Amino acid sequence: MHKKKILLIDDEVDILEIISYNLEKEGYLVTTATNGNEGIQKAKEMIPDLILLDVMMPEKDGIETCQELRQIKELQNTLIVFLSARSEEFSQLAGFQAGANDYVVKIIKPKILISKINALLQLTSKVSNEVKVLKIGDLMIDKDNVKVTKSGQHFLLPKKEFDLLYLLASNTEKVFKREEILEKVWGNDVVVGERTIDVHIRRLREKLGINTIQTLKGIGYKLVV
Repeated sequence: MHKKKILLIDDEVDILEIISYNLEKEGYLVTTATNGNEGIQKAKEMIPDLILLDVMMPEKDGIETCQELRQIKELQNTLIVFLSARSEEFSQLAGFQAGANDYVVKIIKPKILISKINALLQLTSKVSNEVKVLKIGDLMIDKDNVKVTKSGQHFLLPKKEFDLLYLLASNTEKVFKREEILEKVWGNDVVVGERTIDVHIRRLREKLGINTIQTLKGIGYKLVV
């Protein structure tokens, strides 16, 4: 069986040692780095399944590191989880906006952290066979390359707009309730305003000229073919 590869990026050596020990006991292949630049280089070399990343580091902080990692095509499917002492809401939002899949606040018990990592990797394995390219009329949505094409014109959408469009396009027969959209696109750990979905829907309509995103007042949204 293929052993999952995990890259730990943190300037605190004791944190690296404790987490590495517990992950290796769990059967993962673990590589460590003590700063953002070193972490980016090692990520390019090993192409990890998951990166555990600190926010406050010398040379390059975790937010900048995450943003650069998300620009590397080979790492598009790599999970990135922040592990940081910073618990402020703005820090967590910055982490998600930079492209993180999760944000865990220190100090967390190793067993709980391992359980989170196990759950994330198992979920990724379950959806690895999902449809990567959706074609609906003249609209094509390429999940691997995070690219949208409509009538031959290419659009580069922000991550949340892309995720929202992909979700709606994944089942054109379904009305997606607002609660489900928030959970699947923004996640349970992120607090967003009530109008967030409406704003993203409006932006999609403006950019792509899509008039087939139907609003069902008080219920949710549906992509009509």
